[in-house]
Amino acid sequence: MISASQTRSARFVSVGTVQATVETFDPVSHAATVLRDDGTRVDVPPAAFEASGLRLLRLGQRVRLECDPDRRVVRIALVTM
Repeated sequence: MISASQTRSARFVSVGTVQATVETFDPVSHAATVLRDDGTRVDVPPAAFEASGLRLLRLGQRVRLECDPDRRVVRIALVTM
């Protein structure tokens, strides 16, 4: 179980790119929640999904979060080989 201290908003993601797994996705609002590999929950704002060019996310899907210098998630992308 994830503690309250591990729940983070998008502004607490490290700068650069981070991999995570989709936990929730709302196809109407485009809001998502992902779990980083260290177990930290991160809220992904709809604007980050819309910047991705993706049509949907599915639960359990591996993604890469791209963050700006202010550590906000600005884009979400699929992890590819």
